[in-house]
Amino acid sequence: MSATTPVARVALDAMGGDRAPGEIVLGAVQAAREYQMGVCLVGREEVIRAELAKHDTSGLDLPIVHADEVIEMDEHPANAVRRKKNSSMIRALELVREGEALGAVSAGNSGAMMAASLFTLKRIPGVDRPALGGIFPTQKGASLVIDMGANTDCKPEYLLQFALMGSIYMERIFRIDAPRVSLLANGEEESKGNQQVVEAHQLLKQSAATLDMNFIGNVEGRDIPAGQADVVVCDGFVGNVVLKLSEGLAEALIELMREQMMATLPSKLAAAVLKPRLREAFRRLDYAEYGGVPLLGVNGSAIVSHGRSNAKAIKNALRVARQTAETGVAQAIAEGLARLNQDKRQAEV
Repeated sequence: MSATTPVARVALDAMGGDRAPGEIVLGAVQAAREYQMGVCLVGREEVIRAELAKHDTSGLDLPIVHADEVIEMDEHPANAVRRKKNSSMIRALELVREGEALGAVSAGNSGAMMAASLFTLKRIPGVDRPALGGIFPTQKGASLVIDMGANTDCKPEYLLQFALMGSIYMERIFRIDAPRVSLLANGEEESKGNQQVVEAHQLLKQSAATLDMNFIGNVEGRDIPAGQADVVVCDGFVGNVVLKLSEGLAEALIELMREQMMATLPSKLAAAVLKPRLREAFRRLDYAEYGGVPLLGVNGSAIVSHGRSNAKAIKNALRVARQTAETGVAQAIAEGLARLNQDKRQAEV
């Protein structure tokens, strides 16, 4: 690709993920066709060409960028990023940095994807810690929980930045006017929570007007699936526990429903009648609908997809990566933090 080529593509780590390269390449083909977008397939060229040959790619924008190294799922993230400079993951992120791709997607080693994004794209000025924002299906639509595991030990100031980043993401990607931002705690009262949460609550109250943020206070864990907030802020330790519990619970409920629907003839008949509605319910609970988790706070669009991502998940992750870039999420975060820092300086004078 030349530097003069108009940027309309997303870079995809074609070698990353439990189902790579087959499902990853198929997801790229589906995204290129369904969303009329370009996808740079990054990885071992001969392997990618063999996968593309299995599909009808006529008229699709699917260039290959060769990278001969692969960061494996079980490698130490930081060590792998330092050693494998020509890995498919790092090369995909370099395309973003060089302006040849709008964003990057990988279903590979998630720790390595975070480390590589920080190393390659760098942090947005003013961001102390980038954070992972996970989308949760709720009774009222979807909610973003941030952080999902990038930062297990957080200062209250970090949670304030997570709130800003999450609010901007939900406003621009999910098109929610004045997203309701909340702080995850063990009670709704301001005094609830550990010291970190109590102090973060006060920071959010004080800074909400400066950041033009709709802070609604504390929520409890049960409020997440109820859709009581559009953005739920917590540290990465808590967020990752919420994520893993929710994934396991959703899978268990879906399997339980399937077992009960097939248990007797009457239940099978009822399931046949309710099939369209059940299909919609299962769709909303399917992680593949949301594609991947945005790493917010880096200077570019980086999407971390689930290691077991199928073609559908990759297709949607590519869509989200493009949207994140085209709606200016990173620039809006930079502007919000600039306002916050200016307000702090004025208060100190």
